[in-house]
Amino acid sequence: MTTRILIADDQEDVRIGFRLILDSQPDMTVVGEAADGRGAVDLARHLRPDVVLADIRMPKLDGLEVTRLLAGQTRVIVVTTFDLDEYVHAALRNGACGFLLKRSGPALLIEAVRAAMAGDTLISPQITVRLLAHLRVPAAPFALTEPLTERELEIARLVAHGRTNAEIAAELFIGPGTVKTHVANVQRKLGAANRVGIAAWAWSRGAVTGS
Repeated sequence: MTTRILIADDQEDVRIGFRLILDSQPDMTVVGEAADGRGAVDLARHLRPDVVLADIRMPKLDGLEVTRLLAGQTRVIVVTTFDLDEYVHAALRNGACGFLLKRSGPALLIEAVRAAMAGDTLISPQITVRLLAHLRVPAAPFALTEPLTERELEIARLVAHGRTNAEIAAELFIGPGTVKTHVANVQRKLGAANRVGIAAWAWSRGAVTGS
């Protein structure tokens, strides 16, 4: 199954570079490009891509607003030059499925698209632990409907360290499908909207130790 991708960036050379990288993959195809945020939203609603790659600093609408407008309709990965915590927090709060620095390289770009399609949230390694360690949330939004099992708590800790489902499966010697089920159960028990919510819960309660 081919993943259909829309690239939104005001720099033509960046769009060309991303297209070359993504179109080289047998399971991906770039279906459109936009040079500004408003064009990205309009094209996404018309083309209905599986994934939108959105730069933050664009004319008309910035990438954070693009993410907010599209998050309920498609997967949005924010790709930017700027390593600022405020951008990361805002992007994830607005529903982004990933946050990459442009200097992260082609392999991580491809991995981020595949992670988004698998329901994972991939964040550039340079900022993952720093970000999650500071996602402090009050206790009120999380009302456990039932206690987490030891395995679920273990998986919550690994999610908080930015591990993907595949990485968790390898580390715990279980199948990726089993991990996905556990993650879904943790989200349900916490009332968390996504993996970032799980991470926020784990960090805010001091449940994360080591590396």
